[in-house]
Amino acid sequence: MKKNNYAVIMAGGIGSRFWPISTSETPKQFHDMLGVGETLIQKTFNRLESLVPSENMIIATNKTYKDIVLKQLPKLTEKQLFLEPAMRNTAPCILATALKVYSQNPKGVMLIAPSDHWIDDEKEFLQNIQTSFDASNKDEILMTLGIKPSSPNTGYGYIQYEENSKEIKKVKTFKEKPNLENAKKYIAEGGYLWNAGIFVWTAKSIIKAFKDHLPAMHDLFQEGAAFWNTDQEQDFIDNNYARSENISIDYGIIEKANNVHVLPVDFGWNDLGTWGSLYNKLANSKTENITIGGETIYRESEGNIVKTQSHKKVIIQGLSNFIVAEKDGVLLICPKEKEQDIKEIATEVKTKYGDI
Repeated sequence: MKKNNYAVIMAGGIGSRFWPISTSETPKQFHDMLGVGETLIQKTFNRLESLVPSENMIIATNKTYKDIVLKQLPKLTEKQLFLEPAMRNTAPCILATALKVYSQNPKGVMLIAPSDHWIDDEKEFLQNIQTSFDASNKDEILMTLGIKPSSPNTGYGYIQYEENSKEIKKVKTFKEKPNLENAKKYIAEGGYLWNAGIFVWTAKSIIKAFKDHLPAMHDLFQEGAAFWNTDQEQDFIDNNYARSENISIDYGIIEKANNVHVLPVDFGWNDLGTWGSLYNKLANSKTENITIGGETIYRESEGNIVKTQSHKKVIIQGLSNFIVAEKDGVLLICPKEKEQDIKEIATEVKTKYGDI
């Protein structure tokens, strides 16, 4: 039943590879990165509303972003925010929100979804989530969605699954982000999917997995059993969250559990992790210039992506395959092939000029 469906939208990242648009004060999930009239977190929230009641949405984010979230998602109440007082990767946050869901509804089934991914075919995506909800309700399994690979991409981890005729496959193993040679090998062999970091399970099942595989973390958060969904919840989190292990859900649970299953999917997914991935999402060819926000005249230029404020007029002459991004008096001009340097650039700027 729909009333048992919950979603935890993960919105705590900084997105430093999208500097200067994305900063620690206002990360990329709170920006309209694609020029569609909605921020990434708004797009994610609205996408899920047809499957998950708005009152069953939980936004997991840093305490710093509380006001931004409430402003951008006015349907939410403060009790629907899980505000992290410290950065502890994904496992502690997922356990805490599972306990929060379970205390409210022991039959709750949860979707864990990043706030900053792009999905082309939203109808197909929602059907895939419903399939995962149904499977998780039927059996005590931990579900993940695996993207059917379109190329030997080295930017994603891979999921190897057992070949069978069933729609949902049992996971054999998880592979770290490979080099190009291994990525090509995975594609040639078949039976591999990209790991998108999208999960579905019942609150009961994932809590049991934590009890089995991360018992110290489980016991720590069980100390707050009386406080979930009460006025004392945030105080408990503030006083205890930093004591939890700093570990991802993948390392802590998913790669250890023997009941992990994957649904192979193909709904036009992009994790929007870099300027290059954003360009590839929006461009119809490798030579097309992409403008987001302002207005641009391109002269003898190709393959550029320009992101600026809506009132800005930009003229590009004789420039190809560059990132041009401007926000609040900060201008970045960087070759797309050097985009891996942007995190380092942002750190250098912060050292020299402070937070800008």
